[in-house]
Amino acid sequence: MIKYHKISNGTIAELLPDSDMITGPDDMLDIMADIGYDQSQGVIIHRKNLPEEFFDLKTGLAGEILQKFSNYRMRLAIVGDFTQIKSKSLRDFIRESNTRRIISFVPDLNDALSVLAR
Repeated sequence: MIKYHKISNGTIAELLPDSDMITGPDDMLDIMADIGYDQSQGVIIHRKNLPEEFFDLKTGLAGEILQKFSNYRMRLAIVGDFTQIKSKSLRDFIRESNTRRIISFVPDLNDALSVLAR
């Protein structure tokens, strides 16, 4: 299920936390097609919509899924608690992503909307 948030400069789509899990790049492309059709400027996904393999960088799943956002120039905010991550490479990846602002890892919906509204 997708919920749309109106912001000052357009619309942000949110994949609700109780939606189906995104298991691979094809699932993400389907979502992007749906929200792109609705003219959304960005998308919010909750951590619980992503499998644990996404957060294990060795699987390559995060790279495959997130590359779609770069390719299609759509911004993404992933909402969740990322403070307890033990993997240094994942912490570094999150920090670098947040600096570039195409993909942001944020603690809550309000932060996601704020980041995507900029």
